[in-house]
Amino acid sequence: MNATDHTPMSVPEASLSERFAKLMALGGAKHAVVLGGFSLAATLLLTVAYSLTKEPIEQSALEDLRHSLEQVIPASIHDNNPAADTLQLQVDGAPLLVYRARQAGQITGVAFETGTKGYSGEIRILLGIDQNGKLLGVRVLHHTETPGLGDKIEVTRTDWITRFTGRSLNDPPEEKWAVKKDGGPFDQFAGATITPRAVVNGVRDGLRLFAAHRETLLQEAKP
Repeated sequence: MNATDHTPMSVPEASLSERFAKLMALGGAKHAVVLGGFSLAATLLLTVAYSLTKEPIEQSALEDLRHSLEQVIPASIHDNNPAADTLQLQVDGAPLLVYRARQAGQITGVAFETGTKGYSGEIRILLGIDQNGKLLGVRVLHHTETPGLGDKIEVTRTDWITRFTGRSLNDPPEEKWAVKKDGGPFDQFAGATITPRAVVNGVRDGLRLFAAHRETLLQEAKP
């Protein structure tokens, strides 16, 4: 090739491929750094948000619990804080949290949750029971029953749920724990028999549980 020959020399194909690969690697590294930065920032924000809201959420949950317990354990039968006086009972291999009411150190009643299958899903029920096995109160904590029909189990809708107060496993007799349609004394709802039937069964099962573990609940629960 002479000095006047300006024909450009071709760059080897391997060299171009290597340069392209390096550029891609560099770009990928930059993207990784950016994504990592965003992830770190998001994690920090979530951590800060959790730390700021954790205590208010816990306080709200405790307040809801206290309010629910007040509806099934009358203030007249205890001088302690049932929400803070608990016992964990093993029932069929699963833990059951029991809240205890005391008067002058003696257990006067307990409260615990039970579940039953309703029309649209599980119904969670809170029962308050005195030391003799008599219901102090019953409230529905959660359900997904049909609005306008099944939701009559809520105390804010009707007083139906309050009619369990004073009942026991012998009142009515255990075999009579049923809605009127099934031969029992408890009202059903027009167009929604399954829901009240489920609640009646759930309350009865809760009374059975108390009867089965009565000695543990009232004696071994002492401080």
